[in-house]
Amino acid sequence: MTRDILYLLPPGFADNDRREYCPECAEIWGVLAYYPAIKESVEMIYQPIAKPREDLVKLLGDKNQNCPTLVLSAGSPEFEYCGIMTMRGERFINNARDIGRYWSQRYGTAVPRGTGPI
Repeated sequence: MTRDILYLLPPGFADNDRREYCPECAEIWGVLAYYPAIKESVEMIYQPIAKPREDLVKLLGDKNQNCPTLVLSAGSPEFEYCGIMTMRGERFINNARDIGRYWSQRYGTAVPRGTGPI
């Protein structure tokens, strides 16, 4: 894996007999709109709303199917206070605020409000 991989739910999906969107995935889309260079640096893969989400299960196990999830490539730097976890030899971040904190350290973007010091 040469680029980080960002797993997201699609912008609109059918669930609960209506069209919905994932608020955390929408937050990530907002960050990518603010900083388009980040979007160019990651591979984005949409996951289905229904579980199991096979791509994530295969990579990170049954308990790590959350979207958004950023799976870090082997060459990606390590930063503190970003919620980086490891499973099956893969490093990953599985929530929007920690992904935003990671990107702020890696790319020099703004820090998500209310997340404390880095």
